[in-house]
Amino acid sequence: MGANELAAKVHRLRELEAEQNELAAEIEAVKDAIKAEMAAQGAEELAVDVFKVRWQWITSNRFDQSAFKAAQGALYKAFCKPTVTRRFTVA
Repeated sequence: MGANELAAKVHRLRELEAEQNELAAEIEAVKDAIKAEMAAQGAEELAVDVFKVRWQWITSNRFDQSAFKAAQGALYKAFCKPTVTRRFTVA
């Protein structure tokens, strides 16, 4: 792949990422409108056409890594293992 072709790919990547961001914002706006209607109706679940829309409270328990590290620093270090990944960025 030549320099011009590579530059074109990077430009296309930037365009697609911009489109993706616009779509993500539009998706969130539509979701927020649906949630607002559900809140107005006081509903956690609605049947809409062939869809069932749910907006429910979910409780989950997650491990608090920061608190564990502060309270048990040596044990935390004993169970940490390094990982190696590759990060792709365009600046």
